[in-house]
Amino acid sequence: MCADVHRTAGEENRMSVIEANPINGFHAFDLGPSVQRGIAAMGFDEPRPIQKQTIPAALEGRDILGLAQTGTGKTAAFALPLLERLMATRVRGRDPRVLIVAPTRELATQIGDEIDSLARFTRIRTAVVFGGVKPRAQIEALRSGPEIVVACPGRLLDLHGQGAVRLDRIETLVLDEADHMFDMGFLPDVRRILAALPEERQNLLFSATMPSEIRKLAKKVLNRPHVVELGHSKPISTIDHALYPVRPNRKFDMLNHILAEEGFVQAIVFTRTKHRARRLARQLDAAGHRAVALQGNMSQNARDRAMSGFRKHEYDVLVATDIAARGIDVEQVSHVVNFDMPTTPEAYTHRIGRTGRAERDGRAYTLVGSEDLAMIRAVEARIAEPIERRSLPGFDEAPTLVEHGAKPRSNGRTGRGGQAAASRPTGRRRRRRRRSA
Repeated sequence: MCADVHRTAGEENRMSVIEANPINGFHAFDLGPSVQRGIAAMGFDEPRPIQKQTIPAALEGRDILGLAQTGTGKTAAFALPLLERLMATRVRGRDPRVLIVAPTRELATQIGDEIDSLARFTRIRTAVVFGGVKPRAQIEALRSGPEIVVACPGRLLDLHGQGAVRLDRIETLVLDEADHMFDMGFLPDVRRILAALPEERQNLLFSATMPSEIRKLAKKVLNRPHVVELGHSKPISTIDHALYPVRPNRKFDMLNHILAEEGFVQAIVFTRTKHRARRLARQLDAAGHRAVALQGNMSQNARDRAMSGFRKHEYDVLVATDIAARGIDVEQVSHVVNFDMPTTPEAYTHRIGRTGRAERDGRAYTLVGSEDLAMIRAVEARIAEPIERRSLPGFDEAPTLVEHGAKPRSNGRTGRGGQAAASRPTGRRRRRRRRSA
């Protein structure tokens, strides 16, 4: 499904130079002056690894499968070649030429904002469409003839069904955070979108993890893709992450202790449920933290206010469900705390990827109990390394997570690995002991 790309002899020579020479700085990609000005205005100096390894192939029109953790620069990796190709092959018409599909409103908005920033010195226009708000403004934006549409699947299909957007002239499809779209049950919608697109097109699929569903989709969608895998199963190296064993009734106290540690700037605290996020945000606010909740039952305006306030430092703590694990790119986030263990290994890496952005240092701590042992083992298997266990002064009664029955270390840290046992026998075990006696 690679798109046909027509180049002059000079352009072919230019691409040969890019392939022959090492890529040092964005100038090595030989992008046009308008795109280069956008890069400079964004303050980008040196391309990130995912950008170095995907941009040249994307400029050639090849399909791409890019696997890299969140916060590693994937948006610019597909945005820059898209802008360059749109600038080089201007066509008449008001129908979009590029479609970028993202799983959440926050991520779609973030992608649109970054593309607008990179394209500020071009005449390329972008429209962003998502659910949760009235469609009138989005329909008007589509009528203005944007070259790029960034969309969440559900709203895109609604507008396509109404005739507000045509998809039969799309030249490039980007599926961003594709793994999360399957987590959220978007596979049927994605298939409907694919059916509405022309067969001849370029496809760029980016994901932080590679579950079996993504492998199946990649085989169906991508044509002889250029594949880049950059340690996508592991957290990025700038993130210090650890497990903190704690009794459930002491989690709030431990969270307060963590938020008071040296180096704290802002934190995202993840909970498993919407109700728990709202309640924890109120508790933190009452304890003196400037906290706000972000969860799926909020209106779009309320979600926008929460995110805007967090980005402007009006709030120090954002308490969120997994809706916020994708699409939040706030470089000042110094801490991520999993108040509740995530329900999948992939969610663990996505959550903690909200800190350590843009090669900054970050800290990610997970508060765990004996009931989390199975998921701890699954996460450690996924990232192919043990997660360090740590303890805090004053929390000596925390449950012990022990590796294969090994004794805890004297410094308060337990053995690494996966399997562990609670420090005291459960009620079922005690009953069995009484019966055996």
